[in-house]
Amino acid sequence: MYSEIVDMIIKFRDDRNWQQFHNPKDLALSISLEAAELLEVFQWSGGDTSINGNKDRVQEELADILIYCVLMAEACGLDIEQLIKNKLLINSSKYPIEKSYGKKEKYSKL
Repeated sequence: MYSEIVDMIIKFRDDRNWQQFHNPKDLALSISLEAAELLEVFQWSGGDTSINGNKDRVQEELADILIYCVLMAEACGLDIEQLIKNKLLINSSKYPIEKSYGKKEKYSKL
């Protein structure tokens, strides 16, 4: 499934000749901008941390972020599956279950 999704994203981009605009700097900016749009869904929501009434918008913004992340990895020649596996390995040593289970503190505070 993963490669099918990546192939669809790349095809969409290539069908529009947009690769010329997809350099790492501009893709990083786009990821940040889309993340800000996701945050905007929750702006002024007070203590309401749910997505009630905003599920469609959350889905749309999250999809934009993920698409740009795939394009960023592709532009940088990075394998998404491998970089996620590597990061999970790093995080598992920073956050061992016995110290971090049920806690929200950063690894340096555990």
